Amino acid sequence: MAYATINPYTGETVATFPDATDAEAKAALDKADAAFHTWRETSFAERGRILQNAADLLRRDSDAYAKLLTLEMGKLFAEAKAEVELSAKIFEYYVRHAEALLKPEKLPVLDPAEGEAVLVHEPLGVLVAIEPWNFPYYQIARILAPQLSAGNTLILKHASNVPQSAAAFEKLMSEAGLPEGCFKNLYATRDQIKMIINDPRVHGVALTGSEAAGSIIAAEAGKALKKSTMELGGADAFVVLKDADLKKTIDWAVFGRHWNGGQVCVSSKRMIVVDEVYDAFLDGYRKGVARLIAGDPFDPKTTLAPLSSQKAADDIKEQIRKAVSYGAKAEEVGLPVPNQGAFVQPTILTDVGEANPARYWEFFGPVSMLFRARDEDDAVRIANDSPFGLGGSVFTADEQHGFKVAKRISTGMVFVNHPTKVEADLPFGGIRRSGYGRELLGIGLKEFVNHKLIDVVDIEAHF
Repeated sequence: MAYATINPYTGETVATFPDATDAEAKAALDKADAAFHTWRETSFAERGRILQNAADLLRRDSDAYAKLLTLEMGKLFAEAKAEVELSAKIFEYYVRHAEALLKPEKLPVLDPAEGEAVLVHEPLGVLVAIEPWNFPYYQIARILAPQLSAGNTLILKHASNVPQSAAAFEKLMSEAGLPEGCFKNLYATRDQIKMIINDPRVHGVALTGSEAAGSIIAAEAGKALKKSTMELGGADAFVVLKDADLKKTIDWAVFGRHWNGGQVCVSSKRMIVVDEVYDAFLDGYRKGVARLIAGDPFDPKTTLAPLSSQKAADDIKEQIRKAVSYGAKAEEVGLPVPNQGAFVQPTILTDVGEANPARYWEFFGPVSMLFRARDEDDAVRIANDSPFGLGGSVFTADEQHGFKVAKRISTGMVFVNHPTKVEADLPFGGIRRSGYGRELLGIGLKEFVNHKLIDVVDIEAHF
């Protein structure tokens, strides 16, 4: 599994890194388990001090951390800076709230003879996190901050094309004062990950990635009887009702589909527009997409980033070709993208019929599918006609009605008058083929803890 930094804009191989040896993988496990027995007893105040240090360091060296993101996966520099800040906010959320969220809960028992029942939330031990390349720091922070706060330790297997970002985060945590073994970046092979999952000292697996990767890792965790969470793909619906403010809606649609180069599991991939405003929306959306500027992601004038790799660009071009072969119409929009770099020309797909398998695919790049809905009910039907169930959005002038429509959309997250987004203080996760489990907030904090009942009963035994 070649771990390498390849600049997606220039195609230059900047650095390569060898796979971990089996001895290194075993040493990581030994150290993570040894660290756990001390870390679990560490006070919330001390855990919080270290997490706050990490947040402060991210902000202090924000430009340097951001430059690494742009170098490795092509993210616009402004978006990279925003990711650094988001990661810092996630750390701070748990600094402020972890202790209260994990406070023992006295249960309201029905009969006093049942005793005084208390639910305590205790850490499980060593966890393994398998993370993707599209948000190299945020994906780590999203699992690391809550699990360290809960008292667990973590081994990270990051995507092979962001090895320097992974190493930078391990260095960050060490500089913040995290004891050795509590967090380890490992350039692991597939066989080593299998070995780690099956080790009895490992108690959970968190993966964010593709359906294919999720099914493999979930199966391996299941065979080992280990708890797992899966944050997988998405094809978020962007529902436009007839009373929506079209200018604002179109602006959000262009952003919602193309931020991070369109390489976001919760980007607005399916535009579902009611008949009355479909033509006006399509005309405005076409013009908005055409204004995007593809180029050097370090250039502040650039608004459309390259994809993370040439393979990613080639794969999505092949998806477009197949969608057209099944009957869809493809319209390339805007000025031609540069020949240099892993760019894909922004493309709008229409006439994607129910018999076209592309209707149910995830396009991980600047490709938009537009659907004309007869009315609101038809828009909800189309939104729910997906194997995915991650996020979605509803645009309308009537926010209360938008809330009611949002309740009818079958996903893990729905936003009214905003594309699906990520924040430090909002839960994240989906249903169906978008995975299971949640990250962030108290829900994510408690995914890998032992919810243990302690019941103090003082009654006479009767035989």
